[in-house]
Amino acid sequence: MNHVVWVIFDSARHDAYLAARTPVLDRFSAPQRRFSYASWTAPSHYTFLMGVTPHTSLPNVFASVQYREDLARWRERLGLADGESLEFERFLPGLSLPAALKSLGYRCEAFVSLPVLNPKTLLSAHFDHYELMPAHNDFGEIVSRLRFDDTPRFYFLNVGETHYPYLVPGETTADLPRISGLHGAYRELDEFLRDPATFADLQEVGRVFTPERLRGLWEKQVACIEYLDGIFGRLLERSPANTWFIVTSDHGELFGEDGYFGHGPILHEKVFEVFLLEGLHP
Repeated sequence: MNHVVWVIFDSARHDAYLAARTPVLDRFSAPQRRFSYASWTAPSHYTFLMGVTPHTSLPNVFASVQYREDLARWRERLGLADGESLEFERFLPGLSLPAALKSLGYRCEAFVSLPVLNPKTLLSAHFDHYELMPAHNDFGEIVSRLRFDDTPRFYFLNVGETHYPYLVPGETTADLPRISGLHGAYRELDEFLRDPATFADLQEVGRVFTPERLRGLWEKQVACIEYLDGIFGRLLERSPANTWFIVTSDHGELFGEDGYFGHGPILHEKVFEVFLLEGLHP
C-alpha cells in the first residue's frame, strides 16, 4: 500500500498559487481549480478528515455523484491492487478517514500549525500521533519529523506560512496589526469585554489596510508559496516512491475585493476558491 501525505497550505488563494513559481510541485500536475466546503480552517479540515477533497462545483450534478467520484479515488491513492477493496463501510459510523486507514494497518500522524486545530479539539480523534507545532510557520520542522518504514503512513500536515501575516521563519510582524482568528477571539474576549476601546483600531479596515498594503500582502502570500515549494523538495527527498501526495488549501483569502479582508464569516467566491493537485511521488 502507498504512504499518503496530505499537505494543506492554510489560506492559500488559487490565484496566488498560480502566480507563484513552484518547480517542485509542477512535477505532479497543473493545479486544479476547486472550491472548499468551508470558509475557514476548522470545518474545512474536518471535511478533509472525512476523506473529502475540495469540490469542482459542477452544475446539473447531484451532490452524491461528486461525493462518490471523490471518495472512489482512495483506491488509487492507497495503491490497492486489482480486486482489493477499501470497504468504505470502514468509514462508518464515525466518518473518519484516519480510523478507516488504521483499520487497514496505517499509522496516522498529524502535524498542525494553527492553534484552532490543536490536539484538544475533536479533529485529533483516531490519530496515533497529533501535534501542534511550536511555531505557526515552520514547514521545514514538520518535514524533519516525518519517518517512513514498512508500515504504511498517513501524514496530515497543516502548514501556516501562507496564513496571515504570511511569514517565513525569521521574519517578524512588527509593521502589521495583530488580527486574531476564532481561537484568538476566544482567548481575548474577556479582555475585549472589559475594555472594548483597546480593540477599536481594527474596526476601520480601510484605514488599517490600504490598497497598496493589501496588494503587498497578496504578493507576500505568493512568496510564501514559493518558499513552501522549496521545502516540498526536501519532503520528496525523504519520501519513498510509493507515496501519494495531496496538496491543497483549506480556503482562500480576501485582499480587499468588494471591501473584504481575510476569511471566515465571509461569503465570497475568492474565500472558497482553492487549488488542488495530487499524485504519486514524481
